[in-house]
Amino acid sequence: MTQRLHLVFGGELIDPSKSTFKDPDNIHIVGMFPDYASAYAAWKAEAQRTVDDAHMRYFIAHIHRLRDEEREASSTEELG
Repeated sequence: MTQRLHLVFGGELIDPSKSTFKDPDNIHIVGMFPDYASAYAAWKAEAQRTVDDAHMRYFIAHIHRLRDEEREASSTEELG
């Protein structure tokens, strides 16, 4: 079975209508989750916790979509 990792992260945005972080060094990493359902639950908890701050935004990144396991690895990927 293929593992489908999801990263939940967020922070303060410069403009609530865009996705540019005000301070990328202070991005809140909520965690890495093994499935979308658990990532969604974590995202929802953080979004609800910060609902009163329009500049705070949380996201779910589909980490599994960043890698194609069938594709040959680059030389840097093979180092580690």
